[in-house]
Order: sequence, then C-alpha cells, then structure tokens
Amino acid sequence: MTTNDRDWAAFTESAPWTIDRDTVTWLPLAPELRARARAEVPRLTTASKVPPGSRVVTVARHLGGALGPWFWRKKRNQYADPSDSRGDLSLRLRRAVETLGPTYIKLGQIISSGEGLFPAELVAQFKMCRDQVPAESFDTVRLTVEQDLGARLEDVFEWFDTRALAAASIAQVHAARLRTGEDVVVKVQRPRVAELVRKDLRVMSWIAPHLIGRIPIAALANPPALVELFAETIVEELDFRLEAANMLDVATMLKELGQDGYVVPRPHPSLVTPRVLVMERVSGFNFDDVAGMKNAGIDTESVIRTGMIAFMEGAMIHGIFHGDLHGGNLFVLADGRTALLDFGIVARLSQDRRLAFLRLMLSATTNDVKGQIAALRDLGALPRDTDLDAVIRDLRLDQPPLDPTKLSGEQMVAEVQRVVKALLGYGARLPKELMLYVKNMVFVDGAIARLAPDLDILAEIANISMLFAERHGERLGRELGIDPTAVEFDMTGVKAQLGLEADVDQLTYKDLQARRDLIQKRMREHIGR
Repeated sequence: MTTNDRDWAAFTESAPWTIDRDTVTWLPLAPELRARARAEVPRLTTASKVPPGSRVVTVARHLGGALGPWFWRKKRNQYADPSDSRGDLSLRLRRAVETLGPTYIKLGQIISSGEGLFPAELVAQFKMCRDQVPAESFDTVRLTVEQDLGARLEDVFEWFDTRALAAASIAQVHAARLRTGEDVVVKVQRPRVAELVRKDLRVMSWIAPHLIGRIPIAALANPPALVELFAETIVEELDFRLEAANMLDVATMLKELGQDGYVVPRPHPSLVTPRVLVMERVSGFNFDDVAGMKNAGIDTESVIRTGMIAFMEGAMIHGIFHGDLHGGNLFVLADGRTALLDFGIVARLSQDRRLAFLRLMLSATTNDVKGQIAALRDLGALPRDTDLDAVIRDLRLDQPPLDPTKLSGEQMVAEVQRVVKALLGYGARLPKELMLYVKNMVFVDGAIARLAPDLDILAEIANISMLFAERHGERLGRELGIDPTAVEFDMTGVKAQLGLEADVDQLTYKDLQARRDLIQKRMREHIGR
C-alpha cells in the first residue's frame, strides 16, 4: 500500500518519489553517526603542546600574506577613507580563506550571516563564500559520485550537468536527471575535505589559547570555546546521511506545527551516502530577489512573518531548527511558500535546554530579568553555580536600560567594555544552540530590512506573543508549571529593552535601522580618533 509522505512531512505536492521512513536504509544510522561526531569534538579541540604539523605554516603564510600588504598601506595612510581600508582588507581575507579551503570558507560563511555584527565590507565579501567558491573539476565530481554510489554515472543518471549550480565550503551541487526521469540536485562533497577539516581544527585549537587577551574580539569570543563551538557545527556536516536525516526531522516538525508556509525537498530513499546526497529539485525566487517576488504578487511581509514564527516555534516547541539560515539556503516559491535548503547544520535542544529556552523567551516578554539570567544559565551560557543576583547587579540590569542613542561614542564603547569584562569574569560562553539561534535572528533582521522595511516591530512582537499564547499556551503552562492565563505581556519592558521611551507606539524597521546607524556612527567616530 502506497502512503502519502505529505501526511507526516512538509514536502512538495508533486512528489518525484515517496519517502517511507520504515524502509529508508540511511535513516536508522543517524543517531549513532551523530553520537560519533559529537564524541570526536573533544579529541579535535584539545590543544596540543607542539604545532600540529605543517598546516600551521601554511595557514600563517596565507593569512600573513593577506594582512601584511594591508597593514603596510594602512600605516602609510594610503587609503582615502576607512571604508577603503576595510574593503581592501575584506577582499584580501576572502581570497586567503578561499585558498586555505573548506574549514576557513565555512568560517567566512558564518561571518557572511552577521550583518550588523561585522563590517559591511567583510560581510559582502564573505557572502561569496556561500556559493561562489571555485568548483572542483567534473572529473573529480564523477569519481566521488561513482565511488560512493558504486555505479557508473551513466547507469544512475540520464543527464548530469558538468557545471556546478553552486559551490561552497564542504560541497558543490549539480543539476541532474535520474534514469527513471526525475529532475534532481546532487550534492557532492569535495575530495579530502573531511581530512582537511580535522587538520584545520587541530591547528585552530593550537592557536586559540595564544589569542586569549591579545585582541579585543578574541577576548570577547573566548577563542578556545569558539573553536569548540565551530567544531561542533562542522563535524556533523561531513556525513551527508546526517543531513538527509535532518531534512526528514525538520520536515516532520514543520508538518506537526501546521506550518504550511514552508517545504523541504525530499532526499532520495536510496541515493544517499557519506559524500553524495541526491534530492528533489525545487526552484523559486532567490531570497534577495525582492523585486521579482513583488512583481509576482508575493506578499514579502507575509514571507518574513511566517519565517519568524516557524523558526521560533521549532526551537520552543520541538527543540529543533535549521541552524544555518542565509539567502543561499532559501527559495521563495511562486505561491509564496519558502523552500528550506542545506540541512548540514540543524540545532537540536535537549528537553532541559528546550525548557530553558522557553523560560528565556517568556521572561523576555514579561520583563523578568532574573528569569532571563537563570534561563541563560540553564542553557549553558553561565556556570551552574553562578550568583544570579550578582550578575544582575554587575551588569546593572536592575537599573533602567540606557538609550544608546543618547550616549556619546566614548560612553558606548566604555559600556560595551564594561559588560564584556563582567561577563568574562563570570565565565560566560555561547552554547552551540544559542549561537545558531542568534545567528539566525541576525539573518532574519537583515531579511526584514530587504523584504519588509515598513514592518512595525513592536506590533509584530505583540502579535507573535499572542499567537504563541493561543496556539501553545496550555502546553507551555503545563511544561513550565505556570498558569498561562496569569502571564502578562509587558510591552513597556520590551520597549525599554530596545532603549525606547514608554510612550513610543510604533517602531518600523526603518526607524530601528536609523537608531543603529546613529549608534554605529558615534562608535566609529570614537574608535577612529
């Protein structure tokens, strides 16, 4: 009896094949493969006493070759203005990263999602690391596919495009058609990438302790912890059977949530191996093609709204969400639905951490400062024995929030330094799941700027909070041990957290961006003195 896989998963209507979870051979392997990947991280990130091989020299040569000429020109005031300096440095770093290969390209991809956190010039250059990395030769692709599938390319595919649709850090993708007639996309891992990533992680782990306290951004990030965090995300990407399993898990979650605004491509039931992933081909508007979407009659504000809700619901209700949102991983279909792509990084919250995340979100909307700090502790951002009252006192969270637009550049820099120093003193760190969530929120923030700049942020926060209460209030109350009817949404507190006066009734994204531009301008002026 043929079953409809759309009964349990958010797949497309025109199925090239049907997924039966009970007969897919690679799916039962996923838990063990995931456990092995996680167990490998401590071995890869334990700093050695001696440099781990010649790769250290290679990395130093390429990064030094990028930074040296830029530093020389900067010292001689050869740049017309700071943006020229940042642009040149960003270009040099991107070229060095591409030369160094997959691990560093992946770092570039992470930076490319940090609009507002990193200089615009750096973000723009590293966006090219998403899908514009030089591709492997077709002979190399053929060899990998034939080795993993155990058959000649022509025996599996009626047609296989020799040109890559896109090429990124770990793999590249090609359009193809199976001998059975289905149009597909084939994701093929770069040769020796697994070996090279592991070498690079050992190099990073050796270098990281030497950076502690030497440069401000390294001090903020805690280099050894950052390397461990990075290793946790990239090691799981090295086996495409895990990615295929992630596709099914996210599709199941979206279906159970009733999120019909998203679809997930079907992985092929049998053509999935550690280095090759054959999947259904979907197409649509690039997520940055705002004009194309609007000309097609697509409500771009609705696209954003659906995305925010689905992303938050996945984390809060099921403890799972796509962990690498960026413009290259999303297509908007002609009917306004969004297709999610590239499931190499998927965040999974344990039950305890999911409940802590729930408490964090609830505390934020009710202006419960101690509740937020406690939830962050339970998420792993602070040590278990942290004195919460002391954190609140040292970070001055028990005082009215400052409006950063009313501070000078010097005051803002001093405030940031004070907060960072206090957090480091408490041993604060950024857990993987929280890092991925924040990174995704940064992407959503940038997407709003392009797709819905007139969106009223305050109204959306209120609407989403009410929607969650209606859909999930009973469940959340039961899981958190509270009376959901007694929870009061505190808009005044939300405004205060944004640095707004209580009498502000509306805040469009354009208004928010104007505030940010003012803050960044003052900080740049102060730092540039």
